[in-house]
Amino acid sequence: MTRSVLTVRGVGVVRGERRILSGATFDADRGEVVAIMGPSGSGKTTLLRAIAGLEPFQSGQITVDGVVLEGGTRLERQTLRELCRKVGMVFQFHCLFEHLSALDNVCLAPIHAHRIAPAQARRVGIELLKAFGVDHRAHALPRNLSGGEAQRVAIARALAVNPPILLMDEPTASLDPVRRGELGELIRGLTREGRTIVIATHDEEFARTWATRRLRLESGAVVQDGDQRLTSRD
Repeated sequence: MTRSVLTVRGVGVVRGERRILSGATFDADRGEVVAIMGPSGSGKTTLLRAIAGLEPFQSGQITVDGVVLEGGTRLERQTLRELCRKVGMVFQFHCLFEHLSALDNVCLAPIHAHRIAPAQARRVGIELLKAFGVDHRAHALPRNLSGGEAQRVAIARALAVNPPILLMDEPTASLDPVRRGELGELIRGLTREGRTIVIATHDEEFARTWATRRLRLESGAVVQDGDQRLTSRD
């Protein structure tokens, strides 16, 4: 019986005459932290966006906790709705809605996309913000948050419907060493709940320290870079 919650098989993405991904293939198991590595422009973000249903891909197949995405086909509304319950994404620049408070950002998708009662969504939102240490900033607008606070709010938003998979794009790009360590600890805590984390990063040190497995994009394909089990941090 497979433990994989995410499978990527032969995914190809072409933009104009440029091939971004060429047969990208990998699996991710429950509780893993998988780092997808490579230089800027190698396709890391494109791969995450394809998994999240935000980027069309021309070939291959992606299965996200039972939801199947086929290359070269249009994503149906019902499939997209199911996918949104399976995967959350934290963007590199957080992408919080500037006119909404931190709490309202977290509650937006549960209320409007998943028809969760506002009172319930706000209770869950406050619990998530509290778990990440930013509940005291619940009513602050994004422009008044620090970079670390904005990132934690973005993570809370991505987890608001309790998806089994969390995707993170360059999460350490604007963090100092202390905040990077705090992020690593936060990620490990999420995996203890059985959540799978897939991170696109060029931060070699962070990946070596916190990822259970490192993969690398080369010529649009995924290759094994290393396997590291974090027994000392479990």
